[in-house]
Amino acid sequence: MSVKPKAVFLDMDGTILNHHNKVSIHTKEIIDELRSEGFYVFIATGRSATELAEMLPEGFAVDGIITANGMSGYIGEETVFEHSLSLELVEAVIEKAREHRIYYELFPYGESRIVLQQDRDFVEAAIREPKPDSVQINEWISRQKSLAEEIEWTETIVGSHFSKFYFFARTKEEIENWKAVLAELQQEMDFTMTPSSPHNAEVMVANVSKASGIEQMLERFGLTGCDTLAVGDSDNDLKMFEFVTRSVAMKNAPDHIKAVVDEVTEFTCDEDGVYHYLKNHVLALKV
Repeated sequence: MSVKPKAVFLDMDGTILNHHNKVSIHTKEIIDELRSEGFYVFIATGRSATELAEMLPEGFAVDGIITANGMSGYIGEETVFEHSLSLELVEAVIEKAREHRIYYELFPYGESRIVLQQDRDFVEAAIREPKPDSVQINEWISRQKSLAEEIEWTETIVGSHFSKFYFFARTKEEIENWKAVLAELQQEMDFTMTPSSPHNAEVMVANVSKASGIEQMLERFGLTGCDTLAVGDSDNDLKMFEFVTRSVAMKNAPDHIKAVVDEVTEFTCDEDGVYHYLKNHVLALKV
């Protein structure tokens, strides 16, 4: 690798998280070592900020975190930026989801995710056992946990500051049909829509992505224009890959992702692929 990145951006699911939603101690330690050698390391994830604490090992630290596919960014307790879905868009999307009986979660900032009580039957039905074979175990675990612990079932929309929508379907055909519905709605209302697995889709503010989040974070650190590297595995990483100097896909990424990046890791997320890549291809460069 000829590029010596000053800043490294790491996706979570399928990247630093294994398929049981855990970060290995080796990954934590290599990030610590990179930062001690002068590299800046950031998380860039589709997950919300409230999801992260329980998933990261004790003592895990990075320079900043970009969450909800670029909707928000944080340095420790400091909020660097936060975008919010409009209430008008929220209400329109939920109406469409109800019409098509699509599992959804609405993420308010700093609060439990929301599903309206009247939609509970089809939302719970989407997570009924058995798990469909094509659904990855990490996504299934997350959905089961959401239903058991994290969703607030409400009669009306609560709050006015929303980070994103998450949608899930048991079949790929169903989620593709739903993405077509969202694409039609985009003709009337401006927003960004991206998948992070073959069974989901997420909705954010228009023109927001991991790339826009990276741009804002680099500006905050005075790193605009520096060489950057990103590691990820899915469609919501594509804008990030286009933005950075060097893009790296995980070995476990689908072929269409591997086809557009500069490099592919030697190991999967279940084999500490990020640890091995950072140790052998980034730490050796030492800035």
